[in-house]
Amino acid sequence: MRLDKFLKVSRIIKRRALAKEVADQGRILINDKVAKSSTNVGVNDHIEIRFGNKTLVIKVDQLLDTTKKDDAERMYTIVSENYEQDFRK
Repeated sequence: MRLDKFLKVSRIIKRRALAKEVADQGRILINDKVAKSSTNVGVNDHIEIRFGNKTLVIKVDQLLDTTKKDDAERMYTIVSENYEQDFRK
């Protein structure tokens, strides 16, 4: 499954166009390699996403073409979620 579709179906990112934009900016890594929106995602892959000051690392548990809101969270497990703080004042 394409990375942008996985991010939308799993509801990590709400719109596929936004998932594509984030990926194409080089802010997503799959198994420690920079990923484009068309990169294939597989079960057990680790995905690291940088959103501004937040970094989310997930492990892919399953791939589903469509999901209901309640089933979307079963597609992945959160490995870590870090926030960078700006100490400049």
